[in-house]
Amino acid sequence: MAGGRSAVYRDGEAEIISEINVTPLVDVVLVLLVIFMITAPILAARGILVNAPSTVSGDQVTTPLQVALRRRPDGTVQIFVNGVEQPGFGAARLELERARQRDADIKAVIAADTEIPYGEVMKAIDEVKRAGIQKFALASKRPRGNDAD
Repeated sequence: MAGGRSAVYRDGEAEIISEINVTPLVDVVLVLLVIFMITAPILAARGILVNAPSTVSGDQVTTPLQVALRRRPDGTVQIFVNGVEQPGFGAARLELERARQRDADIKAVIAADTEIPYGEVMKAIDEVKRAGIQKFALASKRPRGNDAD
């Protein structure tokens, strides 16, 4: 700075402003909080859409471990763990074991299309248990309108 002078910000009354204006910081933090509140449930779902059966008594369950079963057009069953398709039930169990090693108290949610045979859902439950995960839930969706009767 030429001549040894430094630039100093002053308000209208020629006083030096020495406080930090935190209002913009608070605004940014609140916007980020809202964004995270909206996106967190979306990330937890992992994006595998299944046509789950409707139930009236189901409760909302969220967990970082999702197991999904979906029927291919040729009639075979696809299995997904956290949104990643697995080649079979054995590979799915290995992925479930890795998740349990990261978190020994992890819970799983198993979601299946309504067209999936009962035996395939039981295989998925068996693989979850064989992976050492004892707490799991079966996903369902709430009925609309008069379907609750």
